Amino acid sequence: MTERRDGFWDREDPLSPLDDGTERAGGAAYVDRGPTAERPDWLDHLVTQIGATPPSYYSRFLPPEAGAGRRAGVLVLVGPRDDDPTQHDVVLTERSHTMRSHAGQVAFPGGSVDPGDRDVVDAALREAAEEVGLRRDTVEILATVPELYMPHRDFGVTPVLGWWRSPHPLSQGDPLEVASVLRAPISELVDPANRFVVTHPSGYRGPAFEVDGLLVWGFTAGVLAKLLHLSGLEQPWDTGRLETLPDRMWG
Repeated sequence: MTERRDGFWDREDPLSPLDDGTERAGGAAYVDRGPTAERPDWLDHLVTQIGATPPSYYSRFLPPEAGAGRRAGVLVLVGPRDDDPTQHDVVLTERSHTMRSHAGQVAFPGGSVDPGDRDVVDAALREAAEEVGLRRDTVEILATVPELYMPHRDFGVTPVLGWWRSPHPLSQGDPLEVASVLRAPISELVDPANRFVVTHPSGYRGPAFEVDGLLVWGFTAGVLAKLLHLSGLEQPWDTGRLETLPDRMWG
């Protein structure tokens, strides 16, 4: 019988609270890299919550004391809406539909740490520049979420929270990697009508969103769900609403 898996990592490594109650230090606040435009109060509250929340909140899989064998950083970039600066969005990418893995999936900009990167934050900013044309001088790094670990690959991914203090037009990078760039409104992400749980016959089960006609699931949806909850923006939604994940998105 297929084991049921609740969480939001991927089909093999769901992120869910540890069963043994293990707790470690929360996410690290990052160094302020300069003056910024005024941030919304909820974002500052989120930074505080990240710093006070143990890694076990995000995942039952914690990296070894020596760290993951391979590491990556993804950028969770929040900025003001062009049409209404009092509203906000988060930058996402749709992966190319011709990629060998995770084709067509919605993801945060980011990728593996290269030898020339200083750290996971530098990797996330470099990849965002390559994938969506982001100018790193327009971003203030606010915090890092504890590293999220995939034991079967000895791979750790760190979500990096940033405030986009000076938004500018974004552009699609290599079309072989990025099919489209979208700025998902926070208002749509917290709208209960756009939230549900996706399931797969393999046993996978995790949170999902529908934004701008795209399905957001897996790692990206899991991180968004956790951060929206910590931010205080989350609205009650129907956790009993189940949708089957299309097989084409499972490969």
